[in-house]
Amino acid sequence: MFPVVLACVLIASALGCGNPHIEPVATRVVNGVDAKAHSWPWQISLQYQRDGEWRHTCGGSLIAANWVMTAAHCINHEAPKKLKTAPSLLVGKHNLLEDEADSKAIVPEKIVVHEKWNQIFVAFGNDIALIKLSEPVTLGDHVQPACIPPADTLLSNLYPCYITGWGRLYTGGPIADNLQQALMPVADHATCSRLDWWGIAVRTNMVCAGGDGVVGGCNGDSGGPLNCKNSEGTWEVHGIASFVSGLGCNFVKKPTVFTRVSAFNDWIDNVMMNN
Repeated sequence: MFPVVLACVLIASALGCGNPHIEPVATRVVNGVDAKAHSWPWQISLQYQRDGEWRHTCGGSLIAANWVMTAAHCINHEAPKKLKTAPSLLVGKHNLLEDEADSKAIVPEKIVVHEKWNQIFVAFGNDIALIKLSEPVTLGDHVQPACIPPADTLLSNLYPCYITGWGRLYTGGPIADNLQQALMPVADHATCSRLDWWGIAVRTNMVCAGGDGVVGGCNGDSGGPLNCKNSEGTWEVHGIASFVSGLGCNFVKKPTVFTRVSAFNDWIDNVMMNN
């Protein structure tokens, strides 16, 4: 068991994760802004074909040269079996409308959705999936893997983290052309599970961020990362965007809820080692 538990950490360390060549301009903004191009090099765009066009649907995080981590609810559930409606994954992107150097579309070889995920009841948790790429990506300044935090890591209340994605700019609005970033401090479980916040809908294998009514995740940000810098200055992906309030994308005391990555280290290791 010991080698398996350490698999993700060893793989990520070997690849030099969490230290982008282009450092994010992590300013304390009050709303989403264009990220500095390629400063979040593990961010991917998960796209499905609709009406003959590939369209951004969700985000995700590159965690190894041939593995992407995203939300289970982002997966078309016929795809893991037949791959007929499998997504295309774009790495190295900043602007979704432009041709960019080092950007590439890669199709999946295999999709593994958490066995306890329930697509009818999102709040049951386990909203995580791994996608094995059909070929490894070429790592460089614009494409790098994310670090995964140590198992069972819990962030303190108001810990500064950043959500990134191409989701809708506001409730019902258009998706972003350029990758967006926004400061979203963590709301710890004691806060987020208050009755006037998310109450019992938030489980301990989730992490909340935001909730000020100004900044929040929105449709299209699902599956994307909650990026948090650790004490050594390395960025780690602590969350996978899972759900927001039905009242809207930016609602007071209804922060964006993420799958807490550090609750799934063993599952991630086992999937990667056995596939």
